[in-house]
Amino acid sequence: MLVLVAPGQGAQTPGFLTDWLELPGAADRVAAWSDAIGLDLAHYGTKADADEIRDTSVAQPLLVAAGILSAAALGDITEIAPGAVAGHSVGEITAAAFAGVLDPTAALALVRKRGLAMAEAAAVTETGMSALLGGDPEVSVAHLKKLGLTPANVNGAGQIVAAGTTEQLAALSEDKPEGVRKVVPLKVAGAFHTHHMAPAVEKLADAARALSPADPKVTYVSNKDGQAVASGTEVLERLVGQVANPVRWDLCMETFKELGVTALIEVCPGGTLTGLAKRALPGVKTLALKTPADLDAARELIAEVSTPAADAAGA
Repeated sequence: MLVLVAPGQGAQTPGFLTDWLELPGAADRVAAWSDAIGLDLAHYGTKADADEIRDTSVAQPLLVAAGILSAAALGDITEIAPGAVAGHSVGEITAAAFAGVLDPTAALALVRKRGLAMAEAAAVTETGMSALLGGDPEVSVAHLKKLGLTPANVNGAGQIVAAGTTEQLAALSEDKPEGVRKVVPLKVAGAFHTHHMAPAVEKLADAARALSPADPKVTYVSNKDGQAVASGTEVLERLVGQVANPVRWDLCMETFKELGVTALIEVCPGGTLTGLAKRALPGVKTLALKTPADLDAARELIAEVSTPAADAAGA
């Protein structure tokens, strides 16, 4: 069983969209999205530096555009035929597009408003996020709460992301939880998935009310609790609430396991979620779409995963 996943903010790197825009029709598609949301995605994905694409209002639509574009290069969702789709944080909007809950343009319009609202909320107080590598989750969470920090992403595979003010994060770097090997500041511009983002929730809710979501065509696994969501309306509600609540990627991976995952493909800019899967889902084949050069290997993996089901159907 194949799971198709989309990464969240922090996965972007300068120029990561360049090679993808050389695919037939890709530049035109990205240009149309850019016009629709008032943001030059091609410029930011090819020429902008790390600081420019660190901007929340830029990074989020850029990541969703890249995810949708790279998945489309693999084929229609019916050809990819994943057993489930999911995304990490803003990647959930990408996954909603995979599942047919939102069409690509609606997904880009929503994420553009999400990025702007979250950037505005982040500007109120100087905040950020840091990843804790290693350690016991219960010990780490208790330590974070003692420092006034929020465990904003519980990612599994020995990784928790703390979010809070720069002062709180500085205190964390000086006073790591017992067993944590390293504290790594992330390339994000705010304390996402915490109370600091509460002002963005209402704005995103207003934007969501203008949309007409469809029910997912494939199993959609939610960051909120790792559960599969069958209603498009509920997917949209969860996308709104997710902005100020923790991401439970650990529970998403538990659900993948329960569903019988055997392969996982992470769309562009892949790498983060496949890294987590390698540690948390031993035996599962993983592949990250970083450039179009990875497409052939991804298609081979899709064919390999679909073959047993096809044989059974033929029998």
